Amino acid sequence: MGLQGKAAIVGAAQYKPEKYSTAPQMFHLEQVADLTTQALEDAGMSLKDVDGLVVSGAYFHEASSFVPAMCGEYLGIPLNFAEAIDLGGASNVGSIWRAAMAIEMGMCDTVVCVMPARMAPMSQHDNHALEVLKASRFGGHSTRFGAPEAEMDLPYGHMAQNTGYAMIAQRYAAQYGYDAAALARICVDQRTNACANPEALFYGSPITVDDVLNSRMVADPLRMLEIVMPVAGGAAVIVTRDSIAKATKHRPVSVVGCGEYVQSKSPTYAKDMLQTPIGPASRRAFQMAGLKPADMHMAQIYDCYTITVLLSLEDAGFCEKGKGMQFLKDHDFTFNGDFPMNTHGGQLSFGQSANAGGMSQVIEAMHQIQGRAGERQLKKHDLAYVSGTGGVMSEQGALILKGA
Repeated sequence: MGLQGKAAIVGAAQYKPEKYSTAPQMFHLEQVADLTTQALEDAGMSLKDVDGLVVSGAYFHEASSFVPAMCGEYLGIPLNFAEAIDLGGASNVGSIWRAAMAIEMGMCDTVVCVMPARMAPMSQHDNHALEVLKASRFGGHSTRFGAPEAEMDLPYGHMAQNTGYAMIAQRYAAQYGYDAAALARICVDQRTNACANPEALFYGSPITVDDVLNSRMVADPLRMLEIVMPVAGGAAVIVTRDSIAKATKHRPVSVVGCGEYVQSKSPTYAKDMLQTPIGPASRRAFQMAGLKPADMHMAQIYDCYTITVLLSLEDAGFCEKGKGMQFLKDHDFTFNGDFPMNTHGGQLSFGQSANAGGMSQVIEAMHQIQGRAGERQLKKHDLAYVSGTGGVMSEQGALILKGA
């Protein structure tokens, strides 16, 4: 049961991450059109080939509803499959497997998964910017009357992502112990990878373990360099039927496994915040693909915080529960290392452009499998594990990708 590998990723495009203060402003519809055009060109396809669309619906500038229809209208194409996805940082893998599923079910042939993440121009009568800033301040927590978070979380200090992930890290420390230097190695190795990626935000800026440990404490025990820097960006990925993929410009990347699990909106209501959704999501993905963690040639793991990576490595099955700190000390996570992880720099060093941030991991897996990763190209690059994380470890997904 599940995906049969009959759909493949064949092309992609993403804006180079930039600070919001310097990035160009574009309407989200403009970004959808621009990113789609670039991704299709990368694949050697054209707009007339597209009959499916998955778009991030949350905080879309020009509309709060009917977003896929508006985007299809703007692109000038009818759609056999139209989806708005709202899984936060899990929207990356969620959009890809939804596209693959729709293709394998025969609903459509080629799907664009697109996530605009540059700021849009604002008018003096537009409150969209205020809405986005307010949402950012509270980390996606709802402040609306009647929302459980507004009543039970925010008044007691559980605001935004930093406090939630810090709480999870504190719980991990209490149960299994904590090695800040081991976690810092994630930042250091991924920065090494970013220094081999000219598109990365922190390209040319290596760091050391001491740099991480001496960076400002944000929410104990998480320090500044362990937390992603929000930036402007955007991404699009093309998924198409395997028979069509054979005629595209690059090696097709088959979607052979997927999983998704949502346990709660807030970690306050999680049965055990250290048993994360990536566990059941990854087990389903590996089972569907007929593969296991040890088979993977790379891991592109969603890395909003270092603690996210640690728990993902454990719960996805790359190491034993509670042994993640030792795993971090025993392995080299650079593109030249024995466990290549986030070989583009990860979002910690590539930059996190809202929901499009996680697409950088999907696109890096595609580039590696296609042999297009440049200086950081892996020698073994046929199989990739990709994860996504939304909210505060509340919704997570996993993909298994395989070179065709």
